[in-house]
Amino acid sequence: MPATRRTRVRTGALALSIALGLTGCLTGCGGGTGIPKVTGQISLTYLQKQGDQQYFKDEAAGAKAKAAQLGVRLTMVDLGTDTDRTVTALQAAIAAKSQGVIVVAPDPSVGPLVVQTAKDGKVALLSSDDQLCGVSTDPTACAHQDLVPRVGFSSEQLGSAVGQRAAQEYQRAGWTVADTRIISAWQPDVSVCGDRVNAADEAFSNAAGQLRVLDVGTDNTVAGAQQQVAATVADNPGVKHWVVWGCNDENVQGGITALKQAGVHPDDVIGVGLGAYLACQDWAGGGPSGMRAALFLNGKDVGALAVQTMVDRLRSGKDFPAESLTTAAMVDAGSWQSAGVTCS
Repeated sequence: MPATRRTRVRTGALALSIALGLTGCLTGCGGGTGIPKVTGQISLTYLQKQGDQQYFKDEAAGAKAKAAQLGVRLTMVDLGTDTDRTVTALQAAIAAKSQGVIVVAPDPSVGPLVVQTAKDGKVALLSSDDQLCGVSTDPTACAHQDLVPRVGFSSEQLGSAVGQRAAQEYQRAGWTVADTRIISAWQPDVSVCGDRVNAADEAFSNAAGQLRVLDVGTDNTVAGAQQQVAATVADNPGVKHWVVWGCNDENVQGGITALKQAGVHPDDVIGVGLGAYLACQDWAGGGPSGMRAALFLNGKDVGALAVQTMVDRLRSGKDFPAESLTTAAMVDAGSWQSAGVTCS
């Protein structure tokens, strides 16, 4: 086997897909038919996971600003990490006469219930950031036509940007294949996470050659990533240099912290975040950090685009586009402030 052949080692818990035996989104997973055009004031509800995270705070601010501009009545609901609350909050939104609901679910397994509830309540449904499937608890196993229309970022483009920047840092550092490993940390049952890390891997390999990749299954939190990465580092003694990427800033920050606690010097870590809302904390402190760069995801842009997309749907009566996407920018210690990153 060539020394540069890429090997994936999976650690952490991997979710199992549960088939529900449903036959498809016959009327559209976003409420394609049966929802009349709205001519008067529009009432929307935005259900968000992890509302205390800076990205989602920004997303809420962008949504509120756009709603005010358009004269839309908007209710924001923080679901936290409570998956069960997703459907009950949706039912409450329907009871409150919302005509459209935008959802960032804490767990994609609620997709079929969310879609069915929205259909029964005759409200337009749009997913934000993460994908939801109308016929499966696992969006990665979902046919394209059964996915709920989504607003957010292109996961492949985000991952490619991360992988390319990591490759640049790796080549600049002059590290070797033999003593370097990549930690790829992400929550396996979140489909956009898999798309991001796979794209990062491909972009890195294309730019800098293949390295051994250690896939670390996490819950997409700093603490969860730190715990799982610590175990992975302990299982791989002798590695001198580490490249770290993941689904979000939390995974990368947790990985960098685990490496620091294991005695790895920041100079021997290349971390490329995805979000920048945590990465900037390291840069603001001014001390040495393994966080070399991060892709800035402007939540305000996503929140505003989600509201605009929903309003366009309700005013026109036309189906949602399958995806409505915005862009991201790579930042580092020298550019994050001018880019407008808000540190949480």
